[in-house]
Amino acid sequence: MKISIITVVYNRERTIERAIQSVLSQSYSDIEYIIVDGLSKDNTMSIVQQYKDRIHHIICEKDNGIYDALNKGIKTATGDVVGILHADDEFASEHVVENIAQQLKNNPQTDAVYGDVGFVKEETPDKIVRYYSSAIFKPRLIEWGFIPAHPTFFCYKKFFEQYGFYRTDLAIAADFDLLARFIRKHHIKITYLPEMLVKMNLGGKSTSGIKSTIKINRELKQILKEQRLSSSYFKLYARYFIKIQEYWKRRK
Repeated sequence: MKISIITVVYNRERTIERAIQSVLSQSYSDIEYIIVDGLSKDNTMSIVQQYKDRIHHIICEKDNGIYDALNKGIKTATGDVVGILHADDEFASEHVVENIAQQLKNNPQTDAVYGDVGFVKEETPDKIVRYYSSAIFKPRLIEWGFIPAHPTFFCYKKFFEQYGFYRTDLAIAADFDLLARFIRKHHIKITYLPEMLVKMNLGGKSTSGIKSTIKINRELKQILKEQRLSSSYFKLYARYFIKIQEYWKRRK
């Protein structure tokens, strides 16, 4: 089973090498690694080129944002399964991809695997400051704005081809739209892997202040309406009371 891992990047010279090394150090051997760069203006591509002999595809061209770049990577992928590792993130251990592959091989009925995320600060990447457990997730919670931890979502490529790619007309919530489509609309079979799969830097587009909070909830409301799922702003904002508890959950 070949697993394609996609890293999209723009001006991340401080973190891209850690992400690359995280992929290249995986114990699972049948990995196709794809990097999509949006014409970085810093030293990002110089760092990427140092590893070009071990990266299967390097795409360096202008894109229309992160979701457009992700779509380019997925369409380039030749693996059976597709996963994403953002340029600010790293796998929690060298066995993550092997564990995902084993889960898929042992459960032929499973279409996608997901797990937990530990959030870190860039200056202290080994200290978990917030822990998101996807164990809470049930498909009905999508109406409340919950999805499995997107950075841990590994799915067979055929479902992107059948059910569509990331929407590029959404600024923040295209990952929510895609998982809601796959899980609630098309009912793919998902399996939770109860372990931390990814260490993710705090400060992404969806967690960068009040304006982004308002914007993402507007997009979530729009998506739910388009997918004919019932929801309300009360439900969407109520989930933040649960999110607060994540800061008390530390990886033991």
